[in-house]
Amino acid sequence: MGGAKGEEKPGGADDWCYQFGNKNTFDLKAPKKSPLALRMFVFAMTMLCGISICSMCMKQLGSDGWSRIVKIEVVEPPCNKSAVPPSEVQFVHYPQPITYSREECKCNPVRFFAIISSQRSGSGWFETLLNSHMNVSSNGEIFSTKERRSNISSIIKTLDKVYNLDWNSSASKNECTAAVGFKWMLNQGLVANHEDVVKYFNQRGVSAIFLFRRNLLRQLVSQLANNHDRYLKQLNGTHKAHVHTKHEARILAKYKPRLNTTSLIWQLKQVDEYTRGALENLKSTRHVTIYYEDLILNRTKLFDVLDLLKVPRRKLVSRHVKIHTKPLSESIENWDEVYSTLNGTQYESFLTSDYTI
Repeated sequence: MGGAKGEEKPGGADDWCYQFGNKNTFDLKAPKKSPLALRMFVFAMTMLCGISICSMCMKQLGSDGWSRIVKIEVVEPPCNKSAVPPSEVQFVHYPQPITYSREECKCNPVRFFAIISSQRSGSGWFETLLNSHMNVSSNGEIFSTKERRSNISSIIKTLDKVYNLDWNSSASKNECTAAVGFKWMLNQGLVANHEDVVKYFNQRGVSAIFLFRRNLLRQLVSQLANNHDRYLKQLNGTHKAHVHTKHEARILAKYKPRLNTTSLIWQLKQVDEYTRGALENLKSTRHVTIYYEDLILNRTKLFDVLDLLKVPRRKLVSRHVKIHTKPLSESIENWDEVYSTLNGTQYESFLTSDYTI
C-alpha cells in the first residue's frame, strides 16, 4: 500500500496486553490515604450499629430490667462468721428481707425460735416478756389462721416469711433484730405435721421453747373461764383473753366454772398424754423446756431462754395482769366434788400444788 510507513498498533488480545504493559496507559499507584479512610468508615459504621442495638435492647428491658442487670453486677461481700463457734454456726443466720434492707445491720446474726405451747398456758404473758427485749421479735400466734396451716407447703411458706424477717406485725423490731420467732399452739397443725416440722427446724437451725403448765386443773379452769367470756363479752361487750388492769381481771375472775366430775379424770389424762406425746415427737430439736409455774415463782428462769437465743440478759416486763389469783378452792363452783374426784388419783397433786401471787 502507498503512503508513509507508520508504527503498527497491535489488535485483539495483543492490543489489550500491549495496553496493560504500557505504564503510560494506567496509573496503578492508589492514593496513600485511601485504606485508612476506608478503615475509619467501617469502624464508624460498626460503632453506630452497636449503639443502635444497645438502644433497642434498653427500650425492651425498661428501667426495671436495667436495674436488675445492675443488681446482678453488684456482689455483696459475705458476712464474716469466723467469730461464731462451730457448734453455733447452724443457728446463726443473716436474713436478706425482700420488703426492706437491713442496711448496716445486714451482718448482725439472727437466731430463729418458736414458742411451742398450748392454750391457757401463760404463752401470751410469756411472749410479751420476750418482746420487751429490744433485740427479740416474737410475732404472735401466726397459725391461728387456718389457711396458713392447711398443709405443710403453707406452713413452710409461712415459716420462711417469718424467718426471712418479712413478717410484719406489731412485735416486729427494726432491721437489727437479733432473735425472731412466733408462738405455735400444738393443735394448730404442729402435732399433725410434726415430722416435717422437726426436719425444717433442724435444717434451718430453729430453737424450740417448750412452755407448758404443770397444773392441768388450773389450765382447765382458765380455759372454761375464757370460753365463758368469749360468749358473754363481759368487758364492755368485748372479749379479752388477756387484760392489762386489775379492775378487768377482777371482773373476769368472778366467774367460777362448774366442772364435769364424771369426765374430769379422762379430760386431764387426755391433755397430759397429748402434751407428752408432742414433746416426745419434738425432742430431737434444739430446745429448752419452761413451766409456767416456775416462771411465776422465779423470773430468773427467763435467763435460760435469753441464753439460748444468745441475746444480752435484760429485765423483762409485761403489762399483762393475771386473772385467776385465788386458790382453786375459791375458783371452782363445785370444789368439793372436784376434790373428792381427784383425791387419791395420779392428779391429786393438782388440788394442793398451788403458788402465791
